[in-house]
Amino acid sequence: MNALWIATLATSGICFLLKFLGYSLPESALNKPLVQRINALIPIALLSALVAVQTLGSGTSVVLDHRLIGVVAAAIALRFGANFPLMMGIAALTSALIYNL
Repeated sequence: MNALWIATLATSGICFLLKFLGYSLPESALNKPLVQRINALIPIALLSALVAVQTLGSGTSVVLDHRLIGVVAAAIALRFGANFPLMMGIAALTSALIYNL
């Protein structure tokens, strides 16, 4: 068993323990404003990290390529109020054009 499997199993165990503790805690502990704010920000942080890793990562190195241009195009489209399918199309088209240039 290598270090990656050990880290994966340890992380899975910690996630299970946190979920179990979340169900075991009284409601009064979970209704605090700080806990609620942290709980609201965790999905945003995880999704941002996923987008960053998938956009900039290639193996063990950071790569600036067509994927970054696609994400920037998607952000600009969202800023101008594009709906999700249109934003995805713009991002894919921009990324494909840059890739093929």
